[in-house]
Amino acid sequence: MKNRKTIYIAIATLVLGLLLGWMIFGSAAKSGQAEAHDHTEDTIWTCSMHPQIRANEPGACPLCGMDLIPLSTDSNDDGNPLEIRMSPTAMQLANVQTSIVTKQKPVKEVRMNGKVKTDERNVYSQSSHIPGRIEKLTVNFTGETIQKGQVLAYIYSPELVAAQEELFEAHKIKESQPSLFSAAKEKLKNWKLTENQINKILANGEIQEQFPILADVSGVVTDKRINLGDYIQKGQSLYEIADINTVWVLFDVYESDIPWIKQGDKVEFTVRALSNEKFKGEISFIDPVINSNTRVASARVILKNPGQRLKPDMFVQGIIESQLEVNEEVIVVPKSAVMWTGERSVVYVKNTTSDKVSFLMKMVTLGPSLGDGYLIKEGLEVGEEIATNGTFSIDAAAQLAGKPSMMSPEGGVPVSGHNHGGASHSETMTMEEMSIGQKEKDALSPLFEAYFTLKDNLVNDDFNPGISSAKQMFETLNQVDMKVFTGDAHDFWMKRNDQLKSQLKNAAATKDIQKLRIFFEQISEEMILLLKTFGAMDKAIYIEHCPMVNNDKGADWLSLESEIKNPYYGAAMLKCGEVKQVIK
Repeated sequence: MKNRKTIYIAIATLVLGLLLGWMIFGSAAKSGQAEAHDHTEDTIWTCSMHPQIRANEPGACPLCGMDLIPLSTDSNDDGNPLEIRMSPTAMQLANVQTSIVTKQKPVKEVRMNGKVKTDERNVYSQSSHIPGRIEKLTVNFTGETIQKGQVLAYIYSPELVAAQEELFEAHKIKESQPSLFSAAKEKLKNWKLTENQINKILANGEIQEQFPILADVSGVVTDKRINLGDYIQKGQSLYEIADINTVWVLFDVYESDIPWIKQGDKVEFTVRALSNEKFKGEISFIDPVINSNTRVASARVILKNPGQRLKPDMFVQGIIESQLEVNEEVIVVPKSAVMWTGERSVVYVKNTTSDKVSFLMKMVTLGPSLGDGYLIKEGLEVGEEIATNGTFSIDAAAQLAGKPSMMSPEGGVPVSGHNHGGASHSETMTMEEMSIGQKEKDALSPLFEAYFTLKDNLVNDDFNPGISSAKQMFETLNQVDMKVFTGDAHDFWMKRNDQLKSQLKNAAATKDIQKLRIFFEQISEEMILLLKTFGAMDKAIYIEHCPMVNNDKGADWLSLESEIKNPYYGAAMLKCGEVKQVIK
């Protein structure tokens, strides 16, 4: 009995010990998990393009749709207080990449768009040497290939009928009046009748009422200027004929690139219709006059065209590599490493120690743009390591930490999770939270219609109608009833309304179509922001992009159709661009 009692006491002691252990260590484990959870929640997720956006979990930026990235700042200021420290996780997710600054021989890479054109020296006008009425057309459409001597049409000519009668009468007395007979024949020859044709007329002994018009040259019909039954005059042009066995490739050269291109430069280019092939040529001529509307000059390449595979008006894209005239190697960095706003340009220099990785913003002075890179005049030294990818993420981290950044070179108050004079709630909420009703969409519909009118005028290179449509859009904007917007949508609309008014006012006052297009880019940015934030309107709207605008930085615009009609270049490069997004 005593042994059984001892066993019961031992078992109870064991159970009590296990219970106490679970209570003590289990609570500690939960506390550790909670701390770990709290640590995770401390991670700030932000947008590299819009650092005012912050969230406690990953997602998409409500303003631009880019994936949010994690950023963390370190409060240990044992190093340079202006440096921004990033965790390895943040650097990996933001795809931050770096490279060592070196010197090299600078090569300017000039990219050009252009078109295949007929060689102007090989364009002919086929005229009629006989007046009369077109009785038959044997070449009846453009694009048809013809050969020299081929019959193009048949013509009835009362004058030619009378001339044949004179020929028959002169033929009767040619023995006594040979000069009269010769004059009658010469009269027919002046109408381009051949000796054989005249002899056949005499041999048949009958007046020929219809005469053929023969091709003077071989080539392709590029313009048909007559129809069956037309009355034509002697010397009137009937067809335009081009020989395309040799063609011109005309490249558009922007003003800023003209100093880098010279006669004799080698060009490598591709043709959109023949995407798997590369062509090479040499600049033979540069237009000395700049087009006043497009602000480009033409650079010509003459190319043999066996098989006529290159067709007039085909789009081409070319590259010229021009060696800059410098006596020594210079610092060149990738374009992705440089952030700039206005006249300021900055890069982020990496500093690595045994216990941290940090970045420090440095101001640089840029030289010429070299295609994918910039020449650096001042601000960097050989051997420094700079960020070449993910620079927007680093700059966003600097803004969140209140340290010097591209937008705030002097630094500022750190951006926190609360609104202390920073971005309003209406600027940081998601698109679903900012969605508007039909009443608001009806109020905005005339504004979008006015925008599309402005866009169409720029597509057509119509400056004066463009100014009128900018003024009309300004008046339409003033007529939008702000009271239909409520809550956060009201705050957001008022800010966008002020921005649009300023841009439209500037656009309406400009005296140059190129400046109007610059203001149109800013107007488009606001309209795209409205569309993305408020959501779809009553019809599908396409967001389209041209990569060539702003020296290859690119720009967007809105359109009601998927077909590309570029408002930034008009007829010069009407089809340049692509559809980025459809909102419907």
